[in-house]
Amino acid sequence: MSTTRRRRPALIALVFLGAAGCLALAWWQWTRYESNSGSFVNLGYALQWPMFAGFCFYAYYKFVRYEEAPPPAASHGELTEIPDGLLPERPSAATPRDDDDPTLREYNAYLAELAKSETDDRTTP
Repeated sequence: MSTTRRRRPALIALVFLGAAGCLALAWWQWTRYESNSGSFVNLGYALQWPMFAGFCFYAYYKFVRYEEAPPPAASHGELTEIPDGLLPERPSAATPRDDDDPTLREYNAYLAELAKSETDDRTTP
């Protein structure tokens, strides 16, 4: 007998305790919603907590199912590939066209002149 099967009553008790706690929080949020200071946020939580209680039972159900028939093991020696067209294509770099724009040529010449004058200022004592 597996150790999990021996611990099953404790797990069932834990699931019921968790679900009871979620339902208690739902009841508390409902009373907060009905009070004078309650808001629709409290109503949302009051409707949400029972779903969390249901999730406790669903998670236990899935746990028992995986225990009885575990999912197939992944093969570690096999390489997998990403199918073509799954990921977006990487954009290609735009080719700069300095000759087309006279303003850009002028600006680049100005920057070159500034760089040259800066290096000249550093070399002169």
